[in-house]
Amino acid sequence: MDIRYSELDPEMLKNMSMEQVMKVFLQLLSQTGGDVDQALQWLEHLWEHHKFFGGEFSVEDFKKFLEESGHIQRAPTGRMKLTDKGERRIRQDAFEEIFQTLRNDALGNHHTDNAGYGGDLLPETRGYEFGDPLCDLDLNRSIHNSLIRSGRGEIDLGEEDLEVYEREHLTSAATVIAIDISHSMTMYGEDRITPAKKVAMALIELITTRYPKDSLDVILFGDDAMVVPHREVPYITNGPYHTNTKAGIDLAQRILLRKRQVNKQIVLITDGKPTAIHEGNRIYKNPSWYLDPKIVSQTINSAVYCRRKGIVITTFMITSDPHLRDFVERMSKANKGRAYYADLNNLGSFILTDYVRNRRRRV
Repeated sequence: MDIRYSELDPEMLKNMSMEQVMKVFLQLLSQTGGDVDQALQWLEHLWEHHKFFGGEFSVEDFKKFLEESGHIQRAPTGRMKLTDKGERRIRQDAFEEIFQTLRNDALGNHHTDNAGYGGDLLPETRGYEFGDPLCDLDLNRSIHNSLIRSGRGEIDLGEEDLEVYEREHLTSAATVIAIDISHSMTMYGEDRITPAKKVAMALIELITTRYPKDSLDVILFGDDAMVVPHREVPYITNGPYHTNTKAGIDLAQRILLRKRQVNKQIVLITDGKPTAIHEGNRIYKNPSWYLDPKIVSQTINSAVYCRRKGIVITTFMITSDPHLRDFVERMSKANKGRAYYADLNNLGSFILTDYVRNRRRRV
């Protein structure tokens, strides 16, 4: 991949802090699929041309800093690799980058419009029911009810007088991110796989730190679909694959049907129309420019099945291809899901804003 940099301020580069160099390194890591050695080589190329820290500090010094701080370590093969700490840092960096435009918007908790036991106390009250915790008792209202009922100005507290505060009801969600890894994700000199990975890493960071009761799985789909562990997301690369959207949806719904959460959703990130499906023991492919009726109908059937199981599909298209838009509109209508037409610059904001808003849905 040919990476070109322009409009760099030489003075700014000389005065860069270690934290700023770290952010450059993490960006290069995303573009190399987590290849530490290659990212360091690209960083050295930048260093030679722009003399970070006025040339008083070398890439070897930075590499030593990464090792001593526990971000990278040498593998048995002799190559450098990310540690657990380094993988967490790259997820945190993706989270910060994507959320920098959202900081004025309170993320809140996992609210619903229903009231019930589980969250903070609300000002509204209701009659006591067997099993309600006594710590939720509204003593003033309960005594008031007793005085009105007795009519004698005496407190004769009965069960029918008791009122308890409502509680904010908290629920959880299960999400599967399905990332397209077909060949078009890096076609025509445009890198689409890196922003898709950043979105996945940011969602992992969001859910594991802010919503620990939620579940999040990540799958990849090309000719087929497969699950990837969270820690392997930085290393995702696309390949010479077709786009088997149906395989991605089918795997995602199988995962979600095993989850206990009431709210279930698939977040589909793609840049192309479906071009492949499984047909017996082989893959039926249609790489041509038009929509294949067989592939489209079977993929939409999978979306309909998800709707019947209460699984919502939210699709984020990172191109404006008219055939892709036509397919996604048909699939979204069949699933009663959502579709967003985002470009590479706003993909993260769109997807993460939508995820947080979905947390306020009624269950």
